[in-house]
Amino acid sequence: MTNDTRQHILDTGQAIIGCKGFSAVGLSEILKASGVPKGSFYHYFSSKEAFGEALIESYFNDYLSTVDSLFGNPELSAAERLMNYFTYWLETQANCDPKGKCLVVKLAAEVSDLSEAMRVVLEQGTRQAISRLKDIIQEGIDDKSLPMRLNSQVVATTLYQLWLGASICTKIIRTATPLESALVATKELLGLPLQQSHRC
Repeated sequence: MTNDTRQHILDTGQAIIGCKGFSAVGLSEILKASGVPKGSFYHYFSSKEAFGEALIESYFNDYLSTVDSLFGNPELSAAERLMNYFTYWLETQANCDPKGKCLVVKLAAEVSDLSEAMRVVLEQGTRQAISRLKDIIQEGIDDKSLPMRLNSQVVATTLYQLWLGASICTKIIRTATPLESALVATKELLGLPLQQSHRC
């Protein structure tokens, strides 16, 4: 048994839980889909709750790595990198592939009431995501691709909350309209031209 097995269980669980939710999925379903015996599962995770904590941590590790990649292109202004991130969010959350869906959107309301430990991991992950947004907004203020009037912490928090809400609404009405509206609102909040394209 290796860490590859552990990650395989997490990846398999994310695909299933990302579609069905945490409570609706039993360990037997995850084990069957991953082809891993129960003993191997308990070698890595002491309980389903511990698995849930590790699942959210794994999700945020991948997510923040993607954010760092999108924000790390030195050939683009900070504003361009920021808008590429939100365009990426729109594209991934508007498609039908559950593997690419935001696990925060799927689990936040459910597990925050179900498990304090999982809620804490969610809070830590979202705090890191907002911190990344704050830093890129401040970089945009510094390189003058974003207005100096912006409060980077307030705007970062507001934008993250806006996009989480839009992602939930997209699940409700099953169209990308809320995310498209969020993109327009984001440009307005950042003082960017509405017609300007930031995809590179």
